[in-house]
Amino acid sequence: MSTQTIEQEIQAGTYAVDPVHSTINFAVVHNGVSTFRSGFRAYEAKFEGGERPRLEGTVDVASIDIDEEMLKGRLLSPEFFDAERHPRLKFASTGFDVAEDGALKLRGELEIRGVEHEVEAGGRIAQLGTDLGGSARVGLSLEAAVDRRSFGLDWQAELPGGGEVLDYRVEIAVELELVREAE
Repeated sequence: MSTQTIEQEIQAGTYAVDPVHSTINFAVVHNGVSTFRSGFRAYEAKFEGGERPRLEGTVDVASIDIDEEMLKGRLLSPEFFDAERHPRLKFASTGFDVAEDGALKLRGELEIRGVEHEVEAGGRIAQLGTDLGGSARVGLSLEAAVDRRSFGLDWQAELPGGGEVLDYRVEIAVELELVREAE
């Protein structure tokens, strides 16, 4: 599969996230028997198209989408995200590789709890000429996996019959629809 530069795919300009048509989610195996899934409700993302494409974003940790207050409180505590000291997750891309069919490899720095690590996500990129309102749109679908211990998310408990409560591997799924800002 041949690759081409992102600037051939996406016209230059700044694109802002459309939060109605975007999601940032995660999944982790719980008790070894099921997958716990959740996401975040408040986030920002900007994509710069053109010669030096770049994707940057932040997530408000306190916006974690969990209705059960005790669990939400625990995840926001110093045992997990430590939201009081680290209220945002951050991402800044360092590279894009796009295949002719839109397959995408995205590299960048992910920061959780003040700790940065390079991550690589796979997915696809799609461009719509213009939407019904005349605005250019870009879609990014990305998936990555991280070891939560790399970011200081070390909490663990042993189950009575053996095994661990939470897997260390966390799957991240991001669906972004971005709209070109007026110049």
